[in-house]
Amino acid sequence: MKNTLKKLKPTKLFKDFFESEKSGGLTLIACTAVSLLIANSTWSSSYEHFWHTDFAGHGISHWINDGLMTIFFLLIGLELEREIYQGELSNIKDALLPIFAAIGGMLLPAGLFLLLTYGTKGQAGIGIPMATDIAFALGILSLLGNKVPTSLKVFLTALAVIDDLGAIFVIAIFYTKTIFWTNLFIALGIFAVLLVFNRLKVRNLIPYLLGGVAMWYFMLNSGVHATITGVLLAFAIPFGNGDEKSTSYILQHFLHRPVAFIILPLFALANTAIAIDGNIVETLTQNYSLGIAFGLIVGKPLGIFLISFVVVSLGICKLPFDLDWKSIIGAGFLGGIGFTMSIFITLLAFENEAVINNAKFMILTASLLAGMLGYFYLKFTLKNEVVEVE
Repeated sequence: MKNTLKKLKPTKLFKDFFESEKSGGLTLIACTAVSLLIANSTWSSSYEHFWHTDFAGHGISHWINDGLMTIFFLLIGLELEREIYQGELSNIKDALLPIFAAIGGMLLPAGLFLLLTYGTKGQAGIGIPMATDIAFALGILSLLGNKVPTSLKVFLTALAVIDDLGAIFVIAIFYTKTIFWTNLFIALGIFAVLLVFNRLKVRNLIPYLLGGVAMWYFMLNSGVHATITGVLLAFAIPFGNGDEKSTSYILQHFLHRPVAFIILPLFALANTAIAIDGNIVETLTQNYSLGIAFGLIVGKPLGIFLISFVVVSLGICKLPFDLDWKSIIGAGFLGGIGFTMSIFITLLAFENEAVINNAKFMILTASLLAGMLGYFYLKFTLKNEVVEVE
């Protein structure tokens, strides 16, 4: 059942977001390649040591993963907020398709992973194949140029944002081991104060940013992963009417480039320094490795397509005018690019360094295959050129 309305006309901020994400995705690919090359060169030892260099009591990689990545989650939260108020998720009929697709794209990969790892230590990584990397996915999609309809860009973006929200809940619920309640209540108390500021129509960013730093500190010491602070802060910052003068718009617009070209590249450089040695076949055939591979390459596209097909067939939601099921399958393959969130969850799920490195290697391999499948599939199934409706 298709929606006969005209194609979506993207907002200026969505265009900015898409442009920064696609460019950031290509930058991520370059940084990952550089990191892998150095990690497997004569400088590997110095390179790895650098990321573990102590700075104010923590290694540099720790500051990136627990500190700078909070800003990444803040941007995700701001984008999700905008999608809910004004974007693809603001109209329940339009929102249902990417929401259901995201749910299918999380549950089936997790189910396949659990099937292959149940009863083993690898089972802890069940959240790894659930998330989609926005930057990488949109970066690959952008390589197809004007063949890509706006509805497909919006669908994949909304799906990836919802996926990341799901991953955030998974981190908060399943990867929190010990909770220090006093610090958690202080962090939530600060969040409540920021919500009061919002209700009082305080538009100045400074109180929110200062409160966000304080909330991050107590969340970091609460046992709940500190990056959750970014999402909470996003929903405390005033959205107003969402125009270019609103506090949320100003901050989101400002964060696009620093996140895409500084924070995520640093995350890639710090977390993909994987020395490829030992028995590759043994690495690829570990139960958690197979779970990651099947989850991202098979589970993602299958889960996204199947649940989308079911809800559209039942008349619960509609397929956009300029999309067909081939496009949804192609988006499903791109949804199998896990990378950032998958690596992030890997660091929380496992403690053994060898297991972490093996899982990272499998994430990179599976994400590369999923990206290639998505790119070539869409290249041969999309129309030669898309003319946007003004």
